[in-house]
Amino acid sequence: MALAGGARLGVDIGGTFTDVALEVGGARYSAKMLTTPHAPERGVLAAIHAVLADAELAPGDLTLIIHGTTLATNAIIERKGAKTALVTTKGFRDTIEIRHENRFEQYDVNIDLPPPLVPRRLRCVVPERIDARGRVVTPLDEAAVGTLADRLAADGIESLAIGFLHSYVNPAHEARARDILFDRLKGVTMTLSSEVSPEMREYERLSTACANAYVQPMMGRYLVNLEAMLHAEGFVCPLFLMTSGGGLTTVDTAIRFPVRLVESGPAGGAIFAVHIARQCGLDKVLSYDMGGTTAKICLIDEFQPQTSRAFEVARVYRFKKGSGLPLRIPVIEMVEIGAGGGSIARVDPLKRITVGPDSAGADPGPACYGHGGVLPSVTDADLLLGRIDPAGFSGGRMALDRVAAEAAMRREVGDRLDLSLELAALGVSEIVDENMANAARVHAIESGKDARGRTLVAFGGAAPLHAARMADKLGLDRVLVPSNAGVGSAVGFLRAPISYELVRSQLQRLDNFDADAANALLAAMYDEAAAIVRRGAPEATLRETRSALMRYRGQGHEIAVPLLSKTYRRDDAGEIVAAFEDAYRRLYSRVIPGVEVEVLSWVVLVAAALPVEEAVPPARSAEFAALAARRRDVFDPETGEFVDVAIYERGSLGPGATLSGPAVIVEDETSTVVGRNFDARIDGFGYIEMRRRGA
Repeated sequence: MALAGGARLGVDIGGTFTDVALEVGGARYSAKMLTTPHAPERGVLAAIHAVLADAELAPGDLTLIIHGTTLATNAIIERKGAKTALVTTKGFRDTIEIRHENRFEQYDVNIDLPPPLVPRRLRCVVPERIDARGRVVTPLDEAAVGTLADRLAADGIESLAIGFLHSYVNPAHEARARDILFDRLKGVTMTLSSEVSPEMREYERLSTACANAYVQPMMGRYLVNLEAMLHAEGFVCPLFLMTSGGGLTTVDTAIRFPVRLVESGPAGGAIFAVHIARQCGLDKVLSYDMGGTTAKICLIDEFQPQTSRAFEVARVYRFKKGSGLPLRIPVIEMVEIGAGGGSIARVDPLKRITVGPDSAGADPGPACYGHGGVLPSVTDADLLLGRIDPAGFSGGRMALDRVAAEAAMRREVGDRLDLSLELAALGVSEIVDENMANAARVHAIESGKDARGRTLVAFGGAAPLHAARMADKLGLDRVLVPSNAGVGSAVGFLRAPISYELVRSQLQRLDNFDADAANALLAAMYDEAAAIVRRGAPEATLRETRSALMRYRGQGHEIAVPLLSKTYRRDDAGEIVAAFEDAYRRLYSRVIPGVEVEVLSWVVLVAAALPVEEAVPPARSAEFAALAARRRDVFDPETGEFVDVAIYERGSLGPGATLSGPAVIVEDETSTVVGRNFDARIDGFGYIEMRRRGA
């Protein structure tokens, strides 16, 4: 299998930094470089070459490259995708604009809705109709489809989405329309809703198809160019892409379904946290990934992250569910907020400090980067509070401009609120910490879980700086900062399996269960997903995971229910109902007796099995006092003043080293602030473990 052995490299393009992690012969090397927004592949190559130089390897020595990117997400958010058209059933032209009847902001009379990715003039209709059982009611008007070709060509479209009513049951009309248009629209990429999201609910399915078509030309060019550049530089190993569901896929599949790459970077971070949880035997974890642009929080129970079949992108109201464009794709469920190191701080008209959601990004970046940024950011605040050494940032490769940070913070925050420089910086830091803690609380409540009692696993360039304070706000007693925390998502890519997930809608009332229909559908889904996985892992053992999206009849929403992989018989309906009731009870603490249960959709995940990593606890190391490398004044939020604290070099702290907060542990890619209420210890894995004193 391609994933086993050799020199393997993960690369993650973020909004501010491009992170690279390389593993070879049990050793790990990493690099963190500013993202190059206008030509991201250049930043990728520069970061790869930097880490190869550190490891003294040549491009030909690599056996695998795994890539995650936010390019698809950014293209949708910034509306920089292809000129896209939609062909749909006559009478349903405005489905993607009508949306739902629900209002996400009930009392806002001037509510803003996200404009569709396809404007009305490029939404075309043809006569055809298939009913909900897949029967043809009105045949496809092929002449009308042919007529559309000239109009679409004249409009200069670059990509086309085709989505007909009930095509998830019978895709014949969509496939025929594609065949007719393909020969007449040269160079135009095409997306079928029955392939990208074969599920009921027309709005979500068409929205997903339009999003896929919108980013397909750009992502196709990027991936083809990246592969060509890698080959030209001497890289001959396979290239895989991280998906939003936590698996890997081939370049060909990623080009066909680029919408599945949305949130690929954060998914890598969640996989990284799962690996740490399994390694350390932690059954309840709060994954906390804070980078330069956003912070991502994920709940992990029994070594499994929460997953979902729905995701929203480009929300008009940043934190309002329902205000974005829905995508029906497999995702690792997490809450993501605009709270990163580059998040910009301002004072609003009510004299309140606000942070984010907009970010200074990589260009110009925070004011302290010295690249022309004039607005204060979270990184500027951390620098002014003494948490970051201006001369040692990024391993000394990037000196920070404290004077520029002071000027920006004083002008935009301090002077407007009549605050001293350090209190202005503290205000920015406290607001961003509270935003993240509140997001974690709400996310846990919405998931029917509790954030308390969990271990906080902190990674990303900025998370270790804020982890202890966030633990204080959430009432958590244990914080874990793994090795290479600054490039955690890239490391997570190296822990992900090659996999593919399929969903098919087939309505089944379990009081009249059609086992033969279910078996035929599930077998076809397995064969399709397995064929995709085999392209990247031809010799691997495959494992199948099944679930179903189920509800009580009459309900408007469904829940995911794990199922056994087996051939069903008619009398297995009771087993499926019992699994549904177990899942329903976990979410809502009750079941509803006497109401029929139905399956809306079936889910099959096929993955190439990874070698099993046993959670072997490391040998207990002898405890010894850590030696500080130097001392520095760091602002203490508990006392409201600067205090002289010890600064430790992480590379000099062996397993068993102990120290007490307040303190700072520095490394090339991040720094860990140990709060005054915590003691820190380096465990047998080399991870920083902070425990609340007296807990």
